[in-house]
Amino acid sequence: MNLSFFDQFSSPYLLGIPLILLSLLFPALLFPSPSNRWINNRLSTIQLWLLHLITKQLMIPLNKNGHKWALMLTSLMTMLLTINLLGLLPYTFTPTTQLSMNMALAFPLWLATLLTGLRNKPSASLAHLLPEGTPTPLIPALILIETTSLLIRPLALGVRLTANLTAGHLLIQLISTASIALMPILPAVSILTMAILLLLTILEVAVAMIQAYVFVLLLSLYLQENI
Repeated sequence: MNLSFFDQFSSPYLLGIPLILLSLLFPALLFPSPSNRWINNRLSTIQLWLLHLITKQLMIPLNKNGHKWALMLTSLMTMLLTINLLGLLPYTFTPTTQLSMNMALAFPLWLATLLTGLRNKPSASLAHLLPEGTPTPLIPALILIETTSLLIRPLALGVRLTANLTAGHLLIQLISTASIALMPILPAVSILTMAILLLLTILEVAVAMIQAYVFVLLLSLYLQENI
């Protein structure tokens, strides 16, 4: 039993070794490996269809130069989606509730998009810091505001993913604890609480999918500004 509600977000340990790396690598074992056959089984066909759909949606905002990022963005989307959904199962650990991990994903990728723009089109990338038609007295203030907005993007990416998943897990644990506590006292209220818990669980499945998509979609939009 957890000592507090936040103990569920601490990385599991075995013989003093953190198992967060195993939590990241294990979901990849659940996917069927591709083969050279023309006709695969239904699971592989559905997997390929979903990967094609995800890649198509992520590449819509990008031009031809941005298609080089397709493999990276699709792989990131698949990893986040799988980890978020598996984290909703009982007795599991969700690595994406760790801000350190989300920042480790967001900051290098955001920096890569920024450096890509500064290398290929420096004038166009720097032009985003000053909107067209800005009055002269407001130029220094707007440049400062836009620079701050640009630098805060990776923090917003990591915090958004962490906060949404952490809040969902906490709500599920709080409502489930209340449902168990009310069972011997008020059975009718406990059943109603269980119904709310079921609806919240369905909502959290949707949140897990949406947050993985939003994380990668924002990265593709940042990339669009710099290519």
